Amino acid sequence: MKTLERISQFVGNTFAVWVLLFAALAFFSPATFTWIAPYIVPLLGIIMFGMGLTLSANDFKEVLKRPKDVMIGVVGQFLIMPLLAFALAKGLQLPPEIAVGVILVGCCPGGTSSNVMTFLSKGDVALSVTITSITTILAPFVTPALILLLASQWIPVDPSGLFLSIVKVVIVPIVLGLLIKKLFYKQAQASVKALPLISVIAIVAIVTAVVSVSQQQIAKTGLAIFAVVVLHNLLGYLLGYLFGKLFKLDLSKKKAVAIEVGMQNSGLGAAIATAHFSPLAAVPSAIFSVWHNISGPILATIFSRMKDTEAASLEANHSLKG
Repeated sequence: MKTLERISQFVGNTFAVWVLLFAALAFFSPATFTWIAPYIVPLLGIIMFGMGLTLSANDFKEVLKRPKDVMIGVVGQFLIMPLLAFALAKGLQLPPEIAVGVILVGCCPGGTSSNVMTFLSKGDVALSVTITSITTILAPFVTPALILLLASQWIPVDPSGLFLSIVKVVIVPIVLGLLIKKLFYKQAQASVKALPLISVIAIVAIVTAVVSVSQQQIAKTGLAIFAVVVLHNLLGYLLGYLFGKLFKLDLSKKKAVAIEVGMQNSGLGAAIATAHFSPLAAVPSAIFSVWHNISGPILATIFSRMKDTEAASLEANHSLKG
């Protein structure tokens, strides 16, 4: 079990490398990976089941302890990224399927890797975990409504179908994970150590499936989509941070909100696009999966070196008195 735990930690720490490597392999040899495409939804279900195994009542207690902070993060998540996606789609006059794909990823809840990045950035991890949990639970209601509002001018949207899909692929696996944890606590705790490995395999498989199925379209429009995704993600971080600043949050909370806003559950975006729209609409989500696992650690490194001005001035005064 210890060997498995070490492998799991190593794979989790080198996540971006594996995503990049297999995305490249899928692009240059699409026929090798197209068979994975029908399993995108079950793969995301496995990731969400793992999230259920790690959740606890403490993750929701933060809502009662500091509702304002949680509300700022949740509103920021479902306001900034969807509106940014819409603005980019309209402003850059993206083709319909790509526009819908960018909006899809923008309307998704926070990704679980945001919690790790918040930890590495010396941010407020408890706040990050709570925002991810709340946005994920709200996703069946909020995500279809936002997609209907923002994407229906490009392509017909079935909100009830989207609602059922998200319930099946997100809520049901999370509830199952919570039940398994309740009934078989010791075994669940032991299996959690292998979760980074399982999550990486599942995300890598989703990305390779989307890239292999859409290889020809990516060859034509890949650079343009990549540029839009990078812009979307970076502006998300920036506006998330400024959103926290607007409400006078301290530095550790601003870091958490910035990372929560900028990092999306792009696996959900890929699953929704594949099930309800087209393979090309899933490409922005696949590229987002690759990119935010590169930008996240970079931002975490920058954030980890930042000090709260109040804390720094107190430290300076203390050293002067000493």
